[in-house]
Amino acid sequence: MGSKNKLKRFKENETFSNVIQPSREEVIAGFKYKGSWASFFKNENPIVVELGCGKGEYTVGLAEKNPDKNFIGIDIKGARFWRGAKSAQEANLTNVAFLRSQIELVDGLFGEHEVDEIWITFPDPQIKYKRTKHRLTNPVFLKKYQHILKPKGVVNLKTDSEFMHGYTLGLLQGEGHEILYANHDVYKNAGSPKEVLEIQTFYENQYLEKGKPITYIQFRIN
Repeated sequence: MGSKNKLKRFKENETFSNVIQPSREEVIAGFKYKGSWASFFKNENPIVVELGCGKGEYTVGLAEKNPDKNFIGIDIKGARFWRGAKSAQEANLTNVAFLRSQIELVDGLFGEHEVDEIWITFPDPQIKYKRTKHRLTNPVFLKKYQHILKPKGVVNLKTDSEFMHGYTLGLLQGEGHEILYANHDVYKNAGSPKEVLEIQTFYENQYLEKGKPITYIQFRIN
């Protein structure tokens, strides 16, 4: 994407009522919607968060299917989620927001037990050992998710990376978390929730064209 195009998208994001772009300092000092997302959405509906939402296809797709829940896509790349924000505006979806922020600040973006469900879709598996700290299902991130999730809240991981799938399963078992469902090839093996099968991202379609299996885990952090 050219820098002109990026700038245009950044400018347009600033005009969207469903885009929030706090600075890192604002989040650390005390983010205004932390613990009070109901005031943003103007209702008390359950909150579902997508981490690393990319172009926002999952956030928007879930919001369309579940009008009784609020969906927040988080990504540091605003030019990327511009597409999802624009689609949501055009479809008059009032239960969608996009938040430009680093995922490691997630416990500064939401209050304790404010979130009902988390989706992690096609994250970078960070295969190299020195990149482990950036892996979105590592123990440090799980602690942050546990803080913001309601006691019975769930995390969904959908990925094309067999490494990420295996690493996460091993970690969950090792730490005694509750694995509710696991499938190492959702389109070949029956049983995955319909949201896993019916919503596909831009990148997922590319992986499917290459014949890569798509994996899925749903779990609860104990």
